[in-house]
Amino acid sequence: MMRYLKRVIAGTAALAALMTSAASCGKGGESSSESSVSNEHYKPEDEVAVSKDDEVFDGLSDAPDISGQTIVWLADYGLNPLNNNDRSVALALFEDVYGCKVKDVIVSSDKKFDSLANMINSGDQVDMFPYEWDAVPDGVSSGQYDPLDPYFDSLGMDSGIWDDMEDVIDMMEYSGQHYVIPYTICDPLLITYSRKLMQENGLEDPYELYCEGKWDWDVFMDMMKDFTAGSTDAAQRYGICGWFGQAVIQSTGHTVINYEDGKFINNIDDPEIEKAELLMQEIAAHGLYVPGWAGFFPNDQSTLFYAMADWTLGTSNAQNEGMDLMVVPFPKAPDADEYYLCCNYGAKMLVKGSEHGDAVAAYIKCERLAEYSEEYREAAKQKALIVEKTAGGVVRSYITEEQYDAIQEYRDPDNIVPMFDFGYGMGESMYKDGYTYDTRGVMNNLTNALLEGCEEVDSWAKLREQWTGVIDTAVEKYNSLM
Repeated sequence: MMRYLKRVIAGTAALAALMTSAASCGKGGESSSESSVSNEHYKPEDEVAVSKDDEVFDGLSDAPDISGQTIVWLADYGLNPLNNNDRSVALALFEDVYGCKVKDVIVSSDKKFDSLANMINSGDQVDMFPYEWDAVPDGVSSGQYDPLDPYFDSLGMDSGIWDDMEDVIDMMEYSGQHYVIPYTICDPLLITYSRKLMQENGLEDPYELYCEGKWDWDVFMDMMKDFTAGSTDAAQRYGICGWFGQAVIQSTGHTVINYEDGKFINNIDDPEIEKAELLMQEIAAHGLYVPGWAGFFPNDQSTLFYAMADWTLGTSNAQNEGMDLMVVPFPKAPDADEYYLCCNYGAKMLVKGSEHGDAVAAYIKCERLAEYSEEYREAAKQKALIVEKTAGGVVRSYITEEQYDAIQEYRDPDNIVPMFDFGYGMGESMYKDGYTYDTRGVMNNLTNALLEGCEEVDSWAKLREQWTGVIDTAVEKYNSLM
C-alpha cells in the first residue's frame, strides 16, 4: 500500500483543488508516451488572470532576467495542458509574467529515472524533475540533483512568501544545502468518518475532539472497540480500513532516522517508536483492521474509520450520500504535545548540471506564489467545490466547503507539524514496495508487518531485531557519502 501514497504525487486522482492550483502535487498532462507537448489547447477564459501588477509580486527581490528561456521537464506527466485543460496558475505565471516556457518530456513512470540518468550522461538538456521521497539522500548522492541555494534570489527567499514554510524547508536540508524546497504540503493522510454513523452509535465527533486537542490514540481505540462490540453474525463490524501505518509512527513526532549535526542516526530504539508499533499490534490483535485495498469510505456502514490521503474524499462522498462525512488527521500520541501530520510535499528538483537554474527556481517560485496568493487560493477553492458528474449526470465526486476548509487547515504548518523521515530516501533496503515481508524495505515492514499480522514476526522485539542491522548499514553508507 505504501506504493499508493507515493504515487499520489503523480496526481492519479487528486482533488480538483490540487489539480488547478499550484498547491498541486498532481500532474497536468495525461500522456504516458515520450513526447514534447505544447499548450495550444488551453482555454484562457477558464484561467485565473495573472499579471506583473498583482499585489502578490510586491516585495519580491530582483532576480536575473530569464525571459525567453525554456526549461525541460522530465516526468511521467506533463506540466503543459492537454485535452482542453486550462493552464495551472504556476504555468500561467511562468509564461505570462516571466516570459518563459516549459517543454515536457514524458516517459512512463518505470523509465523516468533511467531516462534522467541517460539524459544527464549524454548531455541532453534536462532541467527539472519531480520530487519523490528518494530524492534525499539517495538521489543527491547518486548525482541526480543540484542544490537550489545559489538561486535564492530567483526563488524570492527573502520576500516573505516562504515564511510559513521555513521550518519545512530547513527540515529537509541535507549536507548543508537545500536540494528540496517544498512550495506546499499535500496529500495529508486523513481519517474519514461518518458523523451520522458516529451519532447512531453514541460516539463523539472526532473533528470536535481534534479542535479541543482531545483527539488521541486512546479515544481512537475506545471508539473502534465500542463500535466493533456491536458486531453480529449477520453484520460484522470493523474499526478501520485503508493505509495508515506510517501515520501511526509519525503521529508521535518521532522518526526512524534522525538527522542531527550533519549525521544520520538510527532511532529505532526510541520508546515512542515502540509505542507506535505496539499500537499497530494491538489494532491487529483486536481484529479492528480490515486488510486489503479500499478506494473510498465503505458504503455499507461496516467500518468506522477510513484512512487515506485527502484525494479519496470526493469519491467517498459520492459513494456515501447522506452519511455526512468529515475528515481529521490521524490522532496524536497521548504524550505528544502537538498534532503531527503524515503527508507529502509539492516540490521540483533541479537536475544535476542544468544550465537553467534561475529559470527552474523561478518556476518553483511560481508554484509557491500560486499557493501563497489569497486570490489564487480562492479561485482554486471555487473550482474544487464544483461537483463532478458523468455525462449521464451521475455524481462521481464532490467535496463540501467545510471539508475543503478543514483540509486547508491541516495543510497549514502553523496548525499541525508536518513530518519527514530521511529513512524513505536511503535506498531500496530501507524503502521498497513488495507483496511479502522478505521483499519489502525496512520502512515498509515497520509500517505494515505488525498491523497486517505477519507470519515472520509476531512481536515488536523480533521486528526490531531483524531490521536494526539493515538500518545501521544504511546510516553508515549515507554518512560516508557526505
